Amino acid sequence: MTGAEYVQEALAGLDRAAGSGVDPALPLYATTFVVVDLETTGGAPDGGGITEIGAVKVRGGEELGVLATLVNPGEPIPPFITVLTGITQAMLLPAPPIEQVLPSFLEFLTDAVLVAHNAPYDVGFLKAACAKHGYRWPNPRVLDTAALARRVLTRDEVPNRKLGTLAAYFRTATQPTHRALDDAKATVDVLHGLIGRLGGQRVDTVGEAIEFAKAVTPTQRRKRHLADGLPKVPGVYIFRAADDRPLYVGTSGDIATRVRSYFTASEKRARISEMLAAAERVEAVECAHSLEAEVRELRLIAAHAPPYNRRSKYPERQVWLKLTEEAYPRLSIVRDLGATDTAYLGPFRSKQAAELAAAGFHDAVPLRQCTHRLSRRATMPACALAELGRCPAPCEHRITPEEYDHRAATPFRTATTSDPQVVVDALLARIEGLSRAQRYEEAAVIRTRLVAVLRAAVRMQRLAALTGIAELAAARPAARGGWELALVRYGRLAGAGVSPPGVHPRPTINAIRATAETVLPGHGPVPAASAEETERILSWLERPETRLVEVSSGWASPIGGAGRFRALLTKAENGGSHQLSTERS
Repeated sequence: MTGAEYVQEALAGLDRAAGSGVDPALPLYATTFVVVDLETTGGAPDGGGITEIGAVKVRGGEELGVLATLVNPGEPIPPFITVLTGITQAMLLPAPPIEQVLPSFLEFLTDAVLVAHNAPYDVGFLKAACAKHGYRWPNPRVLDTAALARRVLTRDEVPNRKLGTLAAYFRTATQPTHRALDDAKATVDVLHGLIGRLGGQRVDTVGEAIEFAKAVTPTQRRKRHLADGLPKVPGVYIFRAADDRPLYVGTSGDIATRVRSYFTASEKRARISEMLAAAERVEAVECAHSLEAEVRELRLIAAHAPPYNRRSKYPERQVWLKLTEEAYPRLSIVRDLGATDTAYLGPFRSKQAAELAAAGFHDAVPLRQCTHRLSRRATMPACALAELGRCPAPCEHRITPEEYDHRAATPFRTATTSDPQVVVDALLARIEGLSRAQRYEEAAVIRTRLVAVLRAAVRMQRLAALTGIAELAAARPAARGGWELALVRYGRLAGAGVSPPGVHPRPTINAIRATAETVLPGHGPVPAASAEETERILSWLERPETRLVEVSSGWASPIGGAGRFRALLTKAENGGSHQLSTERS
């Protein structure tokens, strides 16, 4: 790798995906630190330029080891560097090159947190040297004493955060001299002095110290105590205001770790900063496993509509596309399904989505689009659509109710409950004709409507396959042994639990069933839960590792159903209209 290929990272990225093996929850007093200082020729980090390395390994205030060596940079030293450090060209000629020093240094750094004053500079040179000479950078966790001092010490205490200033403030045993080992030893004493100040900030672990050193807001620092005492288990967390009103609801496999992340520099969302300012406490709801946590999150968001949650807040706003019950049925967008409704599609998340699907059916089959109540006996004047050939004009009785049902209503019923082939063929034919005529924008409109129809039909049939089952018990291997268990009734999660490792799950399943929620059957593809909840359950059930334990009735989708058009749907969603053909799926 050449020097031009290396880009120095900002401090915020130095400990990303840390591979040192140091647990961030390790107390500071039990953490091994390697405090490093480099002297260089003063150039950019290009894989060379290091003239001296000094490193001190400490833990609990005790010095464990020292590594110090001059390094031949393979290039002349600028005179001002010699004046600053006292290192001359003659001193470096017999010194080893950096590629011979790196193995010893990387071994010295193993299983430790790297500490440096202005860490991006030192780490940048070390990473560049590793990259240039073929050594894997171990990506240790990095703590910058300069950044930590900016958070801990006020301007009244120290005028700046230079190493010499901090060394004088903490009265270090070794004064910095612009030589690597002396500066590293001075940084050790500065580190210990700063750690002594962290206790008052409720910072006790190495992970907390690293995050504290980053640019967190005053609000995050002031409210970080809200994460204290939370369990490290799967579940739901609720940020509540002073009046106990839910502000934000989230879910995680580790509640404590996830909530702590809101008080770190990685959290940069403006609305979350506003939420933290209003939050006064965090409530944790422990769950058996991730599925129960996701479902409880959805239900809490739907019940309380927290102001800082953006998704899943208003499931009651879903709509349906229904075929009316009359002599000449038409499509109608409704909020709820009646017990007598038999032909419908949905639920759609918005009225606009339902209108798009309705337009697709109107393009494919001769369903009337007017809203009049038509009679089998009396006629009324036809609209412009009839004159344009877009409607069979049932209002003038140009078509019988039986023929209208066969040509217009039946294809809708069939497309929603079983096979949408007729509708798909009609839309593909229109797309192909428009594409041949090079009317690509119009073809793209029809393609969008085809996507809306297929997406809704695939979704509804997938939901209905599960919600028609009175009871289903399933198991999935738990990460720490045993089984995650779920009891589903009519598409709703009625009970959840985890069986212990080495114990047959049957007793746990029986206990879950005995205490599970009673769920009554209802009408439609989502009779007992929101569509989003049932989809979360389906995603969990469809994982390869999930096992069905008991099912009260068959779980199946129509063999000629909308699901067989998934490939076409993906193609229509991702490709242009000219790429579609009248292929039979």
